[in-house]
Amino acid sequence: MTLAANLKIKSSAIAHHVMALLFRSRSSFFALICAIFLFIGCSPDNSDTKGAELHTFSGSIMGTLYTVKYLPPNVSTELASVEQVNTQIHARLVRVDELMSTYKQDSEVSRFNAAPPGEWFEISVETFEVIKLAQHISHQTQGAFDITVANLVDLWGFGPNFQKPEVPDFEQLKAIHADVGYQHLQLHDSATKLRKQTTLQIDLSAIAKGYGVDQVADYLDEIGVSSYMVEVGGEIRTRGKKPDEQPWRIAIEAPNTQQRDIHSIIDVTDLAVATSGDYRNYFEQDGQRFSHTIDPKTGYPITHNLASVTVIGRSAAKVDALATAFSVLGSDQAMRYAKAYNVAAYFIVKEKEGFIGKASDAFISMTQ
Repeated sequence: MTLAANLKIKSSAIAHHVMALLFRSRSSFFALICAIFLFIGCSPDNSDTKGAELHTFSGSIMGTLYTVKYLPPNVSTELASVEQVNTQIHARLVRVDELMSTYKQDSEVSRFNAAPPGEWFEISVETFEVIKLAQHISHQTQGAFDITVANLVDLWGFGPNFQKPEVPDFEQLKAIHADVGYQHLQLHDSATKLRKQTTLQIDLSAIAKGYGVDQVADYLDEIGVSSYMVEVGGEIRTRGKKPDEQPWRIAIEAPNTQQRDIHSIIDVTDLAVATSGDYRNYFEQDGQRFSHTIDPKTGYPITHNLASVTVIGRSAAKVDALATAFSVLGSDQAMRYAKAYNVAAYFIVKEKEGFIGKASDAFISMTQ
């Protein structure tokens, strides 16, 4: 079977059936993923067969939009009513936003960023869990993924301060870069506490949306929902199939700065999907293009030819972070990582002849 067959690649006409879910804020580290056949609003969807009704609930959170499409559980409890489910979905996302936002001055992350170096700072179980996963991925990717890049992201103009993006002063960049590094961040061995050894600041935007997706998906699992698609800012997790027994279908966006188009379609069941790319969020100065994706090792935006990467796995938080890590590594190094750790990843690389797709063995296996 060819890779094209494995990916179930469709013609560009499919794009007319795809709804663009959102436009990301400047500080986002991810490219848009479009979910096929989502309907914005809170009314039931009667288009599926076999008498079942998918309910769609949507809103705004973390500076972006979210959509949850699910088959309400067939149990007569107040907790599982559609109204209660919708309330709980939003509450879980609000909780993540209040803890991990860099845009809210009173968030847990913002308060930690304002704290002095060298002191233990008590954090919630949720934030501790996210940072622990982030540090693990940082170690495995040798720093390609690094949540301590917040000051660098701000310096280049892609952070929450909304300053004009421009090439920073070299000496200023050098000074800030000296404080960056996941190895300067410590998690307590026996308590949910965090400590920084330098004046670094953390930014969880490359993992928090995925974590929010997981929080909602786990809740839906707990109350017995057998079919759902959860999407927050482009990060997605699915369960089961649609009532018509068709799998959830996810479109990977083509790396086109002029218009939104579809590169390929994948069918996913019980999986999470995240995509990262540098083709839409950038600035130009003196004829040179600078991506919003900062390499933590150099302090400069990435310069390789990897335009977009999509990662599939069980955890939305993990694939969220890996997609960013792979964007930093570039296709060759990222492919080596994907093979070593059996990660399902699909890379869109810009070559002389155009954009070329490359898939890891795990990706081909998962999308057959």
